[in-house]
Parts: sequence; C-alpha cells; structure tokens
Amino acid sequence: MGSPGRGLVLVVEDEAAIAELAAMYLKRDGFGVHVEADGGRALDAVRRLKPVAVVLDIGLSGMDGIEICKALRAAGDWTPVLFVTARDDELDRLLGLEIGADDYLTKPFSPRELAARVRTVLRRASGVAPAAETFAVGGARVDVTSRRAWAGDAEISLTSTEFDLLTHLLRHPGQVLSRDQLLSAVWGYAAAAGTRTVDVHVAQLRAKLGASSPIRTVRGIGYAADPA
Repeated sequence: MGSPGRGLVLVVEDEAAIAELAAMYLKRDGFGVHVEADGGRALDAVRRLKPVAVVLDIGLSGMDGIEICKALRAAGDWTPVLFVTARDDELDRLLGLEIGADDYLTKPFSPRELAARVRTVLRRASGVAPAAETFAVGGARVDVTSRRAWAGDAEISLTSTEFDLLTHLLRHPGQVLSRDQLLSAVWGYAAAAGTRTVDVHVAQLRAKLGASSPIRTVRGIGYAADPA
C-alpha cells in the first residue's frame, strides 16, 4: 500500500498502467495507496479502509464511478472524491447530477497534476476556517466557521468544493465572476485545468439549493449570486 504519511488514497481504475502510474506518484507524494479495479470491491474498500480521498474512474465495468459516489453520499460518507473521465463527453453525464464529487480530471492527465489535485482537495476538506463569518444571498446561506449551508430554512450537505464555491459566490453578491476567476479562487489552479469543472459544480449546487439558489449564469462569462 505504500507509506501512509499523508493518509491512504484509494485509486479505483481498471486500466492497470494508469493505476500503476497514479499510485507511483501518489506514493512519491507521501500517500499510502490501495488500488481496486472493480466497482463493487471499491465500495467495500472505502468502507473498510477509510481512505482520506478516492481517485475514481467513471468508466468502470459493473458498478461505475457515478454509482459508487452516489452510494457513498447516500450513506453519509463525504470522503473527498476526484473523478477521472476518459472523454470530455463523460463530463456531460455529470452536468446537473447531484453526485457530490470534489474535482475532475480528464484522461490523459499528468500524474503530477493528479497528486496536486488530491493535495488541494484534502486542504479544502481539512482546512480550519477563519473568524466567524456568515454570508447569505437570496435563499442561500453559509456559516464559514462551522462549514454549514442552508437552502431557505433547510440545512443541506455539500462537498468541500461545493461549499467553497458557494461561499465565494455569496461573498461577492451581484458581482459577475468569470470561470477563470472561480477556478483560481476556489480550486487554486490555472484555467488550463478546464473551466467546465466550474459548470459541473454550479449544476450540483443548483440541484441542492433548488428554488433557493441565487446563482445566475452570465452567458459567455461566468456566474453571479444575485440578491433577491
């Protein structure tokens, strides 16, 4: 499994060469690594091994990555999940789905970038909030200290990435933020990583916020959180 100095990462990938390369770079980065090629066994491994993060290929045989992620979230398991997709059109399958992933990479990808993305997801998930802050726009509200969010009067469950994205939008009510600006502020990496990641997470946020969502699409630019 490797020396788990930073914790164990579960890599779920049925292409052996890709799994081996991902594991090698994650181990170099100080993570322990466990690899599974089968979706059903991967779900059992998450529950048994309690990894700090899951690198999850969408296109698995049998139980695919989306089904695994949905099963985890339905069971209240919010282990950070980084999806790996084989084609851009697989990202289209994620748009508008409330699946609860934290980040995405499209094959072929740099294994160094994979390791960096895992580190970023974990920093967000375990980060300590600053002084007490609450932001509310329209029917959406977040408490930064407790990392809790509400749609109207109902509390909702968000991934660490969804929470940070919503918080950033609510911090700037009425301000149009480009996809590049959101990538830089929330994900912490350059626009070359792909602005469609932002669209996926906004779609997930809207699904969870429902009628309380204040998020407006500004065609060709990005998004804004509009006061009621």
